[in-house]
Amino acid sequence: MSNIEEIVDALEVKISKMLRKVNALQQTNAKLQEDLIQSQNNLQLKQRENEAWEEKYEALKIAKSMLGSDDNTKETKLKINSLVREIDYCISQLSE
Repeated sequence: MSNIEEIVDALEVKISKMLRKVNALQQTNAKLQEDLIQSQNNLQLKQRENEAWEEKYEALKIAKSMLGSDDNTKETKLKINSLVREIDYCISQLSE
């Protein structure tokens, strides 16, 4: 019987160690998931900031070309034509 008791005791010790490891791993996993969510939120924020800066840059390029810069005049004319087409389309939609 003593042999069986030793085996059971050893098994209890191993299970106890395993449960502690599982708990530690679950805590680590939860922390990593929180970090991942925070990193994803930060990434989204940076992407929105980047998009805002890109829009500002495009507006600045257009404004600069309207001031007489020859670098982006073609781009500006295309953008203006596009805006005029959109306005014309909206007007036609309203008149129907």
